[in-house]
Amino acid sequence: MNGPTPKPLKAGELNDWLNQNADLTVVDVREQQELTIAPFPHPVRHLPLSDAEQWMGSIDEVLPQGGSIVVLCHAGVRSWNFGCWLLDNRPSLDVWNLEGGIDAWSVEVDSSVPRY
Repeated sequence: MNGPTPKPLKAGELNDWLNQNADLTVVDVREQQELTIAPFPHPVRHLPLSDAEQWMGSIDEVLPQGGSIVVLCHAGVRSWNFGCWLLDNRPSLDVWNLEGGIDAWSVEVDSSVPRY
């Protein structure tokens, strides 16, 4: 990877940010059936990677111009790849990847979120 990469963010750190009402947008790139199984317990912009052709061309309208963007998926791999793509296209963004994804959130922050 030659370009910029998302900064790593631990689940506990994201929880702190959300509790502080930080200026951030959470983007969940999982598929709809994954959100049904284990929804993230805070508002998210849902951009499933399988539908990328539908939202990729309008990403500037979909995501805010300022604030931090936290990307998440099941384990943190798809979201990391999405974060890299996002930074390749908009290098000025402040992009963070939830390490371990929703699974880490369930283990470290909120055990009521089902693991799958």
